[in-house]
Amino acid sequence: MTHPRNLAIGMFDSGVGGLTVLRQICKRLPNEMIVYFGDTARVPYGDKSNQEILRYSIENAKYLMSYHKIKVLVNACNTSASCSRIELKQLCPIPVVDVIEAGVESIVKTTRSQRIAVLGTRATIRSGIYEKEIIKLLPQATVISIACPLFVLLVEEQFINHQATKLIVEEYLAPLKNQNIDALLLACTHYPLLRDIIQEELGSGVTIVDSSSSCADMVADLLSKKDLKTPLLSLRERHQFFVSDNPERFAVTAKNFLDIHTEVHVQIKSPD
Repeated sequence: MTHPRNLAIGMFDSGVGGLTVLRQICKRLPNEMIVYFGDTARVPYGDKSNQEILRYSIENAKYLMSYHKIKVLVNACNTSASCSRIELKQLCPIPVVDVIEAGVESIVKTTRSQRIAVLGTRATIRSGIYEKEIIKLLPQATVISIACPLFVLLVEEQFINHQATKLIVEEYLAPLKNQNIDALLLACTHYPLLRDIIQEELGSGVTIVDSSSSCADMVADLLSKKDLKTPLLSLRERHQFFVSDNPERFAVTAKNFLDIHTEVHVQIKSPD
């Protein structure tokens, strides 16, 4: 029987965005194996109803727990977490970590003026979850939330360095002019791939925060507390990648933009 320490970390996202979290987990936990599921057939999640997003999230979690031996589940999709964080923790017999708590923790530590902006999908911004959680910790904070629905599509379609992307970023960030924010949270794991363009538009006076590093820290802390860290580097295949559609595009994006040197093994799998 396999000891729980030697089981994999399960992770899902609507597409490639969660790979920004995976990369940080690999840096902190080099001995761990990760099984990643990208629901590329149904990306983007941000324009779906809360009920649909919850259904997708439960299906993704059940897929990872049913078909793979995992010791912890990482929900690397902000949109999913905004609609399902309570339900997944109730459903799953293993620990669940999501990016929302990590993102809030990071932005609260970063801001000095307590004037904060949050960029996310329509569903995430509609939920109000980030504003609610930030205000809990910083009651005097001003939080400006902006939905940026095209960002996920730009990343999935590999338009990361395209001139059109710069124009779209400029349009979305226009409401932040003269708002005197000092910190901005990328509340979607796809968005760090647009970080340089966003930073250029904001200027050096605004610190950009994303949840990937903090989420990796939370996973590392959880594994340590529960004595679930894999003790030795495994000789088996390090990471496995599954998608619900278009594995070729997923593989190209992972290679070109995320600098993941691990061999990428992609198969079409349905979460249903």
